[in-house]
Amino acid sequence: MEIKVLGPGCPKCQQTERIVKEAVSESGVDAQIDKVTDTMEIAGYGVFGTPAVVVDGEVKSVGKIPKKEDVKKWLKK
Repeated sequence: MEIKVLGPGCPKCQQTERIVKEAVSESGVDAQIDKVTDTMEIAGYGVFGTPAVVVDGEVKSVGKIPKKEDVKKWLKK
């Protein structure tokens, strides 16, 4: 599983990355987590608000910090 946290590194983006890492750790899922800060790469996902989370190429969250419970649901699919 590949997870990308999209954002320039703002506090909300950092918090989102932390939540994603915690959810992956607690779920025991084998996932690679990448932090994407390049604005052109972020725009390539059709995302114009950050933070955003992409799981296996599918945008799951845009412009808000996701709840850990939501991230865990995304990991099960």
